[in-house]
Amino acid sequence: MRQRDTVCGARTRACRGGTPADARCPRTQRRRVEIRRSTHECVRHGGSIATIVALCLLATGCAKRAVDEAESMAPVEVSAVAQDSIRRVVEADAVLYPIDQASVMPKISAPVQKFLVNRGDHVRAGQLLAVIENRDLVAAENAAKSQVDQADANLRSTESAAVPEAVMKAQTDVASDQEQLDAARRALESRQKLFQDGALARKSVDDAAVTYAQAKAQFETASEHLHAFQSVGKQEQIKTAQAQVAAAQAQYRSAAAQVSYSEILSPIAGVIADRPLYAGEMAAPGSPLLTVMDTSRVVARANVPQALTASIKIGNAAAIRLTDGQTEVLARVTVVSPATDPASTTVQVWAEAANPGERLKPGAGVRLRIVTETIPRAVVIPAAAILPGEEGGAAVLVVSTDSTVHRKTIETGARDGGKVQILSGVSPGDQVVTAGGVGLDDNAKVRIVKPGPKDEAGDAGGKGERKE
Repeated sequence: MRQRDTVCGARTRACRGGTPADARCPRTQRRRVEIRRSTHECVRHGGSIATIVALCLLATGCAKRAVDEAESMAPVEVSAVAQDSIRRVVEADAVLYPIDQASVMPKISAPVQKFLVNRGDHVRAGQLLAVIENRDLVAAENAAKSQVDQADANLRSTESAAVPEAVMKAQTDVASDQEQLDAARRALESRQKLFQDGALARKSVDDAAVTYAQAKAQFETASEHLHAFQSVGKQEQIKTAQAQVAAAQAQYRSAAAQVSYSEILSPIAGVIADRPLYAGEMAAPGSPLLTVMDTSRVVARANVPQALTASIKIGNAAAIRLTDGQTEVLARVTVVSPATDPASTTVQVWAEAANPGERLKPGAGVRLRIVTETIPRAVVIPAAAILPGEEGGAAVLVVSTDSTVHRKTIETGARDGGKVQILSGVSPGDQVVTAGGVGLDDNAKVRIVKPGPKDEAGDAGGKGERKE
């Protein structure tokens, strides 16, 4: 009996000298098997009931201590450092604008006779939108039209007149002067013959020559006058009549334009975004009567810090995300301002996107994400794994094979959603803590758990954890 107790006591001391561990780890399970074997050995050799009970209590105590020690370790969630492609993204708040917009303003001041559209109606380019009171303008147009008709009639009369009154008088003067010239020539010739015969004095011949010269000059003057009337005067009269027609037509066009201003047409195709007046109210030049927006495409305008715009190019892919976080539309950069705003030191960037169904509303605040570069085979970790560094910068907790965490300083690069590029500090395959690492000391023991479902209160505490 003493020999059997000695064997049982040796087994008991071996159990007491062991190191507690997780109740489900292979080492603890092996010790439990050894304790069972010791118990069976004691029973087989006729061991006492007290010894068997002591062995059972000892096995229960060891297991309980192992479980308590395992549960005292901080539970953490981990993720493996991987190699993956990552995009370098620039994000900024933006405001949506329509691709085109027109504020329709009247050119005349008059009451609005009627509106033909309401806010929200879709219109086409050139469509009649409203009519302004225009009865006085129509009357002025008719009067101008009558003046055009009168000027046209005067022009036709001037062009069809064969010999105007002034031309007839000039022709009569030429005929009379011609007769006087002929008479003066005959008198001169007669006196010259008599002078040659010695029947007349020299003075009479000289007087006849002077008379002939005067008649000849008068005839030439009348001929030039007639020629001027025939070649120049008539053309000037026609030109005068034509100028009168042109003036009347200009007056008519002005009156017709005033009438056209009373009909408000849409300059672009789009949707009526604003209509501040009602029928009967006074429309005034310079005040918008209607606003038409083309929302088939939208433009997100963002003010990006100057330091981030060096890599942004026209044509870069982008995405417009609404504040609800559920709607995201693909876009493309169309404008990068060449100048920096001196007040905010930002550069305005435009990204244009299609807007089927008019889901995106101009004036809404959105988040603009611009992809400036795609980096292949980058070392990436989840953004949740990054912790503040001790001297600034960033750090992560790496879990070693013995369930010990080690704080490592890292250098980050591009960020894309929940992924962050790591330039230095960790290597692919390392296990980094993604949850539960806040407040952990360096070289602390941890136990790895898998993320479980959150409870109704949104707490991801112990109830939602599962052990590895």
